[in-house]
Amino acid sequence: MKLEKQAILNALKTISAPGEGEDMVTSGAVTNVVTFGDEVIVDITIKNPSLQAKKKTEVEIMKAIHAEVNQKAQVKKAEKCVDAPEKKQVNEIKGKPIPGIQNIIAVASGKGGVGKSTITANLAVSLQKMGFKVGILDADIYGPSIPIMFDVQDEKPLSVKVDGKQKMKPVESYGVKVLSIGFFTKPDQAVVWRGPMASKALNQMIFDAAWGELDFLLVDLPPGTGDIHLSIVQAMPLTGAVVVSTPQNVALADAKKGVAMFQQESINVPVLGIVENMAWFTPEELPENKYYIFGKEGARNLAEDLNVRLLAQVPLVQSIREAGDVGRPAALQDDTILSEAFETMTRNSVEELVKRNDNLPPTEAVKITTMAGCAAVKK
Repeated sequence: MKLEKQAILNALKTISAPGEGEDMVTSGAVTNVVTFGDEVIVDITIKNPSLQAKKKTEVEIMKAIHAEVNQKAQVKKAEKCVDAPEKKQVNEIKGKPIPGIQNIIAVASGKGGVGKSTITANLAVSLQKMGFKVGILDADIYGPSIPIMFDVQDEKPLSVKVDGKQKMKPVESYGVKVLSIGFFTKPDQAVVWRGPMASKALNQMIFDAAWGELDFLLVDLPPGTGDIHLSIVQAMPLTGAVVVSTPQNVALADAKKGVAMFQQESINVPVLGIVENMAWFTPEELPENKYYIFGKEGARNLAEDLNVRLLAQVPLVQSIREAGDVGRPAALQDDTILSEAFETMTRNSVEELVKRNDNLPPTEAVKITTMAGCAAVKK
């Protein structure tokens, strides 16, 4: 008696692969079939290698071959169910979101002095004007400026009880909830902390705060790439990142590194886009005049090179500095060059966020495993 391999395969097509919804041959579960006279060896791979699934598959294979091919066929090794090879665990953003917070956006820059905190403050106010519930976590440990920009530098977060636990209640200004290390230090006090101490302080502001229900939590990161950035991606499931730069080459070189940090496989946070701050200087009395002090369209070109969106070009106008100094973000103004630029930036950011949420799974925190990189936390 000789058994035909094709006849065996046809018989196996009558069996459904465990958890696949397709027959064992079509799904690729059958990896090899060898016949020797009246003997047949069937090697399979199943993705549900439980004892029950293995035994059930073994019995079904024997029944199918006996019924469809030959009742006297000796089926060998049908019980050998090889576990499906695990897919490489790329740090795709999958995991539990922080309760009550729908989207967490990091605002970063490759270097200091490009207006990252100004962009964060005005993005928050613009989102609030659109009707969203917004909070800001000022994670710029060594240079917290958000309290000044919201005119709350003299405020202190109150302690409230939530579910029997004491929590910090963020300070609220212009409808935006704010927490900053600046609330806990004196104005003239330098924060001289090593990485672990700074990370601990950040974790307290993240998890010991009564943020309540938020549509957006903006995280104002320190300039560059370092300890604080790793602490944030380790602790918080970032939905996306916005990178701020000026048009000049020195800033662009560092902005490129900032984008690369979020895009590396071990972190893998979607970059929503780049904001070109100080794109040109415009005198308030001559709004049509543009002076490209720091270069022209450098961030636009960088966005094209990196295949990310240019969210906005924000001009340098004297009133933006004045607004920041008095603690009233320029986005609160109506019908000005700046308010229009910030509206465009916010609208484009939300559009990119919607695309990101439609096309990618939810966010996952990242676990730092070695000094060389990060790995995903399985929750």
